[in-house]
Amino acid sequence: MAEEGINRRKTEHIRICLTDHVEGVNKSTGLEGISFIHNALPEINFHDISLETSFLNKSLHAPFLVSSMTGGSELAEKINQNLALAAEQRRWAIALGSTRAILEGDKHQDSFLIRKQAPTVPLIANLGAVQLNYGYGVEEAQKLVDLTEADSLYLHLNSLQEIIQDEGDLNFEDLLPKIEEVCRKLSVPVGVKEVGFGIDGTVSRKLYDAGVSYIDVAGAGGTSWSQVEKLRSKDPLRKAAAEAFNNWGIPTKDCIVSVRSNIADVPIVASGGMKTGLDAAKAITIGADMIGFARSLLQAATESAEEVNRVMEQIEFEMKITMFGIGAKDLNELKNTNRVEIMGRSLLTDQ
Repeated sequence: MAEEGINRRKTEHIRICLTDHVEGVNKSTGLEGISFIHNALPEINFHDISLETSFLNKSLHAPFLVSSMTGGSELAEKINQNLALAAEQRRWAIALGSTRAILEGDKHQDSFLIRKQAPTVPLIANLGAVQLNYGYGVEEAQKLVDLTEADSLYLHLNSLQEIIQDEGDLNFEDLLPKIEEVCRKLSVPVGVKEVGFGIDGTVSRKLYDAGVSYIDVAGAGGTSWSQVEKLRSKDPLRKAAAEAFNNWGIPTKDCIVSVRSNIADVPIVASGGMKTGLDAAKAITIGADMIGFARSLLQAATESAEEVNRVMEQIEFEMKITMFGIGAKDLNELKNTNRVEIMGRSLLTDQ
């Protein structure tokens, strides 16, 4: 029964994200407050622009990640295989949705076992950190890594989602020492991500000191999982209460700035409302290292790997156009550009 419940929930999540309005009301990523200053004389050849980088000790064609979305249902199997095929072709990293279902039954395991479709790019397994208070530990985390052949494990933080979810797990007490133990004993690096409400610098410092290798801020401005759970809830109390949290969360821009100001050298994955290559370029100029895309790829993933590839190619092209527009030939030059305005304040001093 528990397995059937997870499988059904995963299918409901996908269908709601595809068909309903699930973004927070009047909540944006904050990236609209960043703009670039056009360089009329870029002095570079567009065809020489490089997005190449590395993540989890593997080379990538671009600093992009297919963010955690789904797994554990028939529809998720098709989606994840299409995402994996496209990620391998374009050399993007890819993260699985919560892989707990793979330990609780063998139904739809193939929705998580995508290494054969993505044999060489970074692959990240995923477990809710709260499960460390419900019988899961290093042994189960290692089993997830081994089953999926993952290069890393995400522990996701989703307290607001869990409280609105009818089946939610609500004991988030004393998780940090348990996260530290997983970081210390797991055979692969551990990253921590939110699910759309954001991680600030104070929390990221605690996680980094506990041994977390990278932070995925997953800020507000994209999918709101309190809204997703509201739409599938059968509990009138939860449905009504969720309305008060339409505007909850830390915008993605503020998360990046806060984390980077607290920790100079932690790799930051910027996800949460990322839609275009222009968004990605903005996030990198304020401190991000990798950019995660989720719902912007979801519809394409229900169709074919070719359609996902087309969307990915457009995102890459948009980022290269941005770099051409400011005269940045690689990611290092983009990170260090002064051709940017943040909240109306120009960093360009030699106009």
